[in-house]
Amino acid sequence: QVQLVESGGGLVQAGGSLRLSCAASGRTFSTYRMGWYRQAPGKERDLVARISSGGTTYYSDSVKGRFTISRTNAKNTVYLQMNSLKPEDTAVYYCAADRNGDGRPDYWGQGTQVTVSS
Repeated sequence: QVQLVESGGGLVQAGGSLRLSCAASGRTFSTYRMGWYRQAPGKERDLVARISSGGTTYYSDSVKGRFTISRTNAKNTVYLQMNSLKPEDTAVYYCAADRNGDGRPDYWGQGTQVTVSS
């Protein structure tokens, strides 16, 4: 079992920045593909960014060029640096771990709220 704990959410003005962190338990973190998802009120949970065990990244079109995902395997931690935030980025952000790289996360964090005011 892997436990994921997010931190770093909060309230920020449009144009500002936040850095989310996700700390994972367990010894096999380095082998997982890690992702950040978000869910706004009344909407589905969508993939924002993901990073493979080898460091290959993917970003949704809505955040490309503004967000950066990274990981530090020695600390069992994945990050999401969010710059140039927009009100439409407001959502609960979830960290997820994918053991098999099949795009279906096996473990989820509890989520952290990000609110961007205009």
